[in-house]
Formats: sequence, structure tokens, C-alpha cells
Amino acid sequence: MSGRAAGLLLGFTADRVLGDPARWHPVAGFGRVATALEHLSYVDRRTAGVAHVAVLVGGAAALGALAERGPSVLGTAVATWAVLGGTSLDREAGAVGRLLAQDRLADARVQVARLVGRDTSVLDEAGVARAAIESLAENTSDAVVAPLVLGAVAGVPGLLAYRAANTLDAMVGHRNERYERYGWAAARLDDALNLPGARLTALLAAALAPTVGGSAAEAIGTWRRDAGGHPSPNAGPVEASFAGALGIRLGGVNVYGTRVEDRHVLGSGRPAAGHDITRARTLARRVGVAAVAVSALIATRSTRRPRRRR
Repeated sequence: MSGRAAGLLLGFTADRVLGDPARWHPVAGFGRVATALEHLSYVDRRTAGVAHVAVLVGGAAALGALAERGPSVLGTAVATWAVLGGTSLDREAGAVGRLLAQDRLADARVQVARLVGRDTSVLDEAGVARAAIESLAENTSDAVVAPLVLGAVAGVPGLLAYRAANTLDAMVGHRNERYERYGWAAARLDDALNLPGARLTALLAAALAPTVGGSAAEAIGTWRRDAGGHPSPNAGPVEASFAGALGIRLGGVNVYGTRVEDRHVLGSGRPAAGHDITRARTLARRVGVAAVAVSALIATRSTRRPRRRR
């Protein structure tokens, strides 16, 4: 096993055991730097957004390259723990499930708003459950699988650059008047970096569907049939595969302030219910374990030195 692979496994374990730090999270610090730079650089043009992304993502990659000059296992482990968010995601979704189980719909609406950007104030139980499961599916890809894949291929620079790009997408990659042009580069870069991780997530969710009482064939079929109707090229395959694996329907119409977005219906099963959140959490955790195993294998093969010919 290579040092990079060992670091990924240790960092993944640290996230599972410790979760995100309550204070002084590196990603929060990066967000403050990005906000300060935006105040200085904002112009309503794509070129300004490209420069904003290049400076911040390039700086994160350069910092990662410096970190790799030290002990490779420790540096990779710390970086992996810093960029993963699977445990915090699982805890937030679990809180939504518990509130629904206690018939506390109003509180569940408030809790699920911590996971999604849509208006949750009028959602019924099925809507709250759907929102929580969609967030679990999409963020299992964004916050677990995709960074592991980038870390396996590109080490610490890949891990830090990925988290920088993903954070910038969350900050400025919105389709609104302020960020339509300035946030274009952040959104497109995040889409590109998430492409392999999203496909691996969808594939692993399908493969693991039988472990949560679902069907791999149904997950693959839903992915192939319904993912193209979703506006996101990466969230579509992941959410469709989860819907098929769990035998439920996801997607549909979401309200974001004054904007209404039709995300297409994903799956042909029954509407999501509160108890499905528990099944989705189990599936997401198992996808994470499988993803770190695959990533460790990729890291070992990609860092293996070729034998010298005599």
C-alpha cells in the first residue's frame, strides 16, 4: 500500500470518528479569504470570475504541493480529514429523520433547511424526507466520493483544489443576477471536477442497493432513464441511482425564493417517507466505505513506480 493510499484511509477514518471540527475549520477559513477577495475583485464579468477562481483554487493546490513535501501519510491524512464531510452530513440527515419520527414536522422543516437551499417552510413529510435524501445522495458524491477520487489521483494538491472549487461553487456559483457571469467559472469547474466522483457514487449506490433492500438493476435503470432530466449533470445520476436503489421517487419541483425549478421525477417507486432517511443514510455510509477502498486501490496503482529494465 502506498503512503497516499494509507493517508486516504486514515483521513476517512478520522472523519468517521471525529467529524468536522466545531471551531477553526479550514474550509470556513478559506471561505473568509474568498469573501474578502470577492469584495476586491468583483466585476459583473466572466473574466473576473475566472481570475477569482484561478487565484483561490491555484493557491489551494500550491499549498497542497508544499504540504506533500513533508511526511506523505500524515499530510494526506490531515488533508483528507479536512475536506471530507460525510459524518457531519450523516448527523444532519439523522436529525431530520428523528424529528419526523417524533411527528415534529415544523422542526424537521427547519432542520432540513440546513441541508438544502430550497424553501422548506411549506413542505409536508414526504417533501422533507425527499429533500434530506436528495441532499444525502448529492453530498455523498460532493463531500466524500469526489474528493477521495481526486486525492487518489492527485494527492494533497488534488484534495485541497477540489475542496476550494466546491466551496467557491457554493459561494458564487448561483444562477442569480449577481453571480450569473461572475460565478460561471466556479460552477463549471465544480461540475468538471465532480464528474468522475458522481459516476462512481451512482455506480456504488447501484451495486450496494441489495444491502438496503433495493435492486441494483432498478438503480441502474432509473439512472439511465431519469438522470438526464435533472438540471445538474452530476446530481442527476447520483439522485436517480439512490432513488432506484431505495425504491422511491425523488426530484420534482423545488422553490428557491422567487425561482421555481423542475428537477424532473427520479424513480418510479412510492413517495419518500421519513423512515427512508435511515435507509438512505445506511446506503450513503456504505458507498463511502466502498469509495475509500476503490480510491486507495487507485492511489496505490497510480503511485507505484515502474520497475527498471535491466
